[in-house]
Amino acid sequence: MSFYGVTDIWTYALGALGIILLPGPNSLFVLSVATARGVKAGYQSAMGVFVGDTVLLILTALGAASLLHTYPALFLVVKYLGAGYLTWLGLNLIGSAWASLRAPAVNASTPSAENPVHLTRPFERALVISLLNPKAILFLLSFFVQFIDVSYATPAVPFLILSAIVMAFSALYLSALIFAGVRLAQAFRQRQRLSAGLSSGVGGLFVWFGVKLATANLN
Repeated sequence: MSFYGVTDIWTYALGALGIILLPGPNSLFVLSVATARGVKAGYQSAMGVFVGDTVLLILTALGAASLLHTYPALFLVVKYLGAGYLTWLGLNLIGSAWASLRAPAVNASTPSAENPVHLTRPFERALVISLLNPKAILFLLSFFVQFIDVSYATPAVPFLILSAIVMAFSALYLSALIFAGVRLAQAFRQRQRLSAGLSSGVGGLFVWFGVKLATANLN
């Protein structure tokens, strides 16, 4: 028995929650922005993720995964663009962390007037990070199709339900990360070495995400 064309909705909800909680470039970028620039910028980056995910969901519905399978060269172009962008962000995070260690200490009550280049325009950068991941399209298709009743008269209805569930989980999770990032900023403001170490670690993860994407395949 299906729920408006969705088979086993509770299993899907648990699976979607687990997927959202897995660390990835989207969530780490939102956390980094919130830590460096506060709640407003954190939500700007989160909106970039939401828009990017929405576009990927629409592309999945339109058969983008089949297009990538049909034209492997297109997959390679998108894959290497995404890998290069993630690596660039990671190296910028690491470089900014080292620069902050060499810079004179600043008063905790006086926030810096400058922001690292990788943390400016958070909406646009989060949108690019979200979109330049062809593996996400393939994963969405393989995950969603398991919970859609193919005999249902209006396939768009279960697709919208599944999309709404995963987007709701994403909104709650990114909100938690944003406020956690603000608390981290307050805790690390006087601990320059610890803050630089955290930024370097996140930068290293972005580089790792880039390498992982660069070596991904369509299987």
